[in-house]
Amino acid sequence: AMAAQRTAARQVIARCRLAGKKIVAGGPLFTSERESFPEVDHFVLNEAEITLPLFLADLEKGQPERVYASSEFANMEKTPIPRWDLLDMKAYFAMSAQWSRGCPFQCEFCDVARLFGHRSRVKTARQMIDELDSLRAAGWRGKVFIVDDNLVGNKKNLKAELLPALVAWQRKMNYRVPFFTEASINLAQDGELVNSLVAAGFESVFVGIETPDQAALLECKKTQN
Repeated sequence: AMAAQRTAARQVIARCRLAGKKIVAGGPLFTSERESFPEVDHFVLNEAEITLPLFLADLEKGQPERVYASSEFANMEKTPIPRWDLLDMKAYFAMSAQWSRGCPFQCEFCDVARLFGHRSRVKTARQMIDELDSLRAAGWRGKVFIVDDNLVGNKKNLKAELLPALVAWQRKMNYRVPFFTEASINLAQDGELVNSLVAAGFESVFVGIETPDQAALLECKKTQN
């Protein structure tokens, strides 16, 4: 669960406890606040590529520990393609794909850099194309949300590798997959990058502005605004 899902997470935990079920929790909410959830039986924290295999191995042996955590960051180039066949795609407005984790900024109200580091780690362009091909093979023809917390956290790699690959992919299919994503507002300072995003099929971008007050932005260390 994410922090915004705290209330719903508590409701689900309560229902599971009433049903006598074991509860396994992970994600940003529990990585940051696990002490607030004593009802949870097992925590699989930080990045799943590292901690989930450890939990599953112990579970198979019948000896799962309560907390699985790691100070390491996952190698994004080893992240597997999601199992789209496990989803009822009709229930979704958009499918999600992730290219990077981490953010170079240090806004004090945001936990992204603390959870995923200040260095933006990325998948290869080939991985992203394979993931999008797998989505189409699974029958998806709608929007795709590139769920990176800050897509422009690694502008050099984004411009040199991912966006050219996405542009070529869109042309190859003769089909425009509509993308949307999240980015810091300094994206607007790079006209070349904005044009490349449009060419690659990005239709909209969420940005966080929070306040127009320069003093408040400096106080919360949001210098990129």
